[in-house]
Amino acid sequence: MTGRSRMWLVLGGAVLVVGIAALFASGRSERPTTLDDRVHEIASGLRCPVCQNLSVADSPSRLAGEMRSEIQTQLQEGHTPEEIRAFFVARYGEWILLAPSRRGLNLVPWLVPVIGVLAGAVIWASLVRRRASPDGVSATSSERSRIDRELQGLEETG
Repeated sequence: MTGRSRMWLVLGGAVLVVGIAALFASGRSERPTTLDDRVHEIASGLRCPVCQNLSVADSPSRLAGEMRSEIQTQLQEGHTPEEIRAFFVARYGEWILLAPSRRGLNLVPWLVPVIGVLAGAVIWASLVRRRASPDGVSATSSERSRIDRELQGLEETG
């Protein structure tokens, strides 16, 4: 196996490990069981219209309290979390969601980190490839010819 193919194999393995780790980190370990836990889970994904930098679950505003009550009522009526989020999106617009949906222009915040990591890996690989030469010495062709001339001069005098 050549050095170049080994480098690409290591790079591919690293990307695979990071991807698998990201999938496991984003997965949820357990679903909330109590009604309060389910309300908190949904409310933590919604932006408070009053505070805007807090989730509905964390906001002390009166409107956030009313939204938590609405979530609880809808859960008791049998609505799914997706239906409840759709209700709030219809009422306030998509900005109410703290995490953008993964479609359309909203894909940009999800893809930028992945593209950045891949671009960094490609740049790193190209820099490593440029610096490495077959004999492990980095030299231009003019430098190599000068070194060869000087070595020949040393051999002739010695």
